[in-house]
Amino acid sequence: MLRELKADDSRFRAVIFRPGLNLLVADRTAASTNDQSRNAVGKTSAVELIHFLLGAEKTPLVTRRENKETTFELVMDWPSAPGGRLSVHRSGKNHAKVHVDPDILGHEPDALIQRGGTITVKEWRSALERELFGIREPDKALSGRLLLGFYLRRTEKNGFAEALKPNTPTSRHLATANLCHLFGMDWSLAARYGELADREQIRKKLGQATDDPVWKDIVGKSGDLRGQLTVVDRRISDLREQIADFQVVPEYEEIRREAERVNSRIRELSEADVVDRRNLADIERSIGESGEPGHDYLERAYEELGVLLGDQVRARFDQVEEFHRAVVRNRRQYLDEEAAVLRERLAASERERGELGERQAALLRTLNEGGALDTLTVMQGALAKEEAQREYLRRRLDAARTLEQSRRQIDQEKAALEEEVQRDIDDRREQEQQASLLFNRFAEYLYGDARAPYLAFQAKRSHLDIELKLEADDSTGISNMKVFCFDLTWAVVAHRAGRGPDFLVHDSKLYDGVDERQVARALELAVQVTREEGMQYIVTMNSDDLAKAERLGFDADPYVVEPRLNDSEHGGLFGFRF
Repeated sequence: MLRELKADDSRFRAVIFRPGLNLLVADRTAASTNDQSRNAVGKTSAVELIHFLLGAEKTPLVTRRENKETTFELVMDWPSAPGGRLSVHRSGKNHAKVHVDPDILGHEPDALIQRGGTITVKEWRSALERELFGIREPDKALSGRLLLGFYLRRTEKNGFAEALKPNTPTSRHLATANLCHLFGMDWSLAARYGELADREQIRKKLGQATDDPVWKDIVGKSGDLRGQLTVVDRRISDLREQIADFQVVPEYEEIRREAERVNSRIRELSEADVVDRRNLADIERSIGESGEPGHDYLERAYEELGVLLGDQVRARFDQVEEFHRAVVRNRRQYLDEEAAVLRERLAASERERGELGERQAALLRTLNEGGALDTLTVMQGALAKEEAQREYLRRRLDAARTLEQSRRQIDQEKAALEEEVQRDIDDRREQEQQASLLFNRFAEYLYGDARAPYLAFQAKRSHLDIELKLEADDSTGISNMKVFCFDLTWAVVAHRAGRGPDFLVHDSKLYDGVDERQVARALELAVQVTREEGMQYIVTMNSDDLAKAERLGFDADPYVVEPRLNDSEHGGLFGFRF
């Protein structure tokens, strides 16, 4: 049980709790102004502080300037500690550490806290899981903090919105698994629904990613990947054949350079031959055009003019003619010699080109039949790269096939899990009946038997359903009382089996919109149950809500704890207004 909530700030109004029903009441004073409200007197803050001292993350309440230096303290029952009590200290300034007193070291051989004094928040949470909920083996599906979220539903976390979840962000499957632990059902089966849901969500996202241009090269579709594998296999086959037939030529580079020189020489000879053939053609044409000079045309010209040439003139023509014949003979001899040189040069070039052509062919055959060692290395590197690409594609193909088959596999696993969960529910019929009878008793106490209330566990394809049946409208008041009956049910079941603590805390939010008859009946029921079960129920209430119950005969005085809060300047939990 929780015993006392206090702080080292003298203004803080310590709250002392008792077994059974505890009413932390907030009054509205006659001197209150319109700006003053009981929403700021500390009812919800008391719940938040208990959460903080039981391992919750830091909150603005404890880290704000007015409270940061304050060390808060919770005194609670701790059976394994000397004297059965434990005092827990924690501040907003040093929220990562928790101080426990007394030293509980060694009082339980396998205790999770291995030392007393100052410990980490993680160590404190582990100790709470072990001491309050009997969780011996850490498991990601069971969480002491989540379970405490049920035991101390928080208004700021929207904890009263849904009976089956302590706050809105919590996974439905995770919350159900923890509730199954409290009820004594197989929580691991409920947790498997969450694992399947996570896998299905991932599958859906990956399936969508195959159509995304950014991610399709990472995820891919099996059809596309099979086509890419076919191309890569062909390239690998071709490279392997080339490497198998490849011969390394030690003088490869020298042979290659010689082949280039031979090819260059052949081009030079071919270009020179073009010039020589053109020159030879010009010479042969000149030889054909050259002939003996004559002067008969001169005599005919003079005769036509009536001039007779004498013998001396004729003799002079003969000398000129002989001179010209000598010039023509010399020119023809020169042209014949030049033509012979060109013909010989062309013949020599042809012979050399033939020899060079044969050498070039031999060099190219050598190069074609083999290659340099670095060429072979490059080819082998290319092969290794293609083989790595093939392995990468194969893995992507396997992943794509798994993805495409996963929907069917998940559906099969869901069907199998549904059957397994239903068998477990049938096997644990006693636990289900105990919970259902308690819920039925509590709901009928509030509303009578006309609404036919019951609680049932039902295995479904996608989740384990805990059905809370209370035939009524969807009003806030009835919904809140359904949460009240449900919380009281699992708290009693868990306490009886030693799977949960003996306290339950509700904020005043639970009683918003509840009819006065149900407020009175709920408080009466809380008194009965806590007395029968040896438990503690702490609830914060506004005085006007409490007045509803008092008008119907509920005597609240024995259960109102000190201090009684109010909206005056110093009447709140902290003793001052923020």
